[in-house]
Amino acid sequence: MNKKTLVLGASLKPERYSNIAINKLRNYNHEVVAFGLRKGSVRDVEIDSELINYDSIDTVTLYLNPKRQEAYYNYIIGLNPNRVIFNPGTENPEFYALLRQNNIDFEVACTLVLLSIGQY
Repeated sequence: MNKKTLVLGASLKPERYSNIAINKLRNYNHEVVAFGLRKGSVRDVEIDSELINYDSIDTVTLYLNPKRQEAYYNYIIGLNPNRVIFNPGTENPEFYALLRQNNIDFEVACTLVLLSIGQY
């Protein structure tokens, strides 16, 4: 099943996990949109540097540390995704509580591992 995914904290640098995740999500034929500090593209995915109210986001996968996430709480909640994935280093109990209040599921997991084991 194609799960439209927003990669938040996307990087143009090939060695960054967000970049690797974009490539792997596309390998599994998931539709991907991305937001990062710098515009550019990874494979066939444009990285937006301005927030866009994307439609039908299934999953937001985070690549921002908890302090940097604060500026995006309302944005993410407003997208009303089915779930948010907190990748290693992004764990954030304050945000978990806000997501619960808004009936948005979340996982503390690694997008790359979930894809590899067929649990995405």
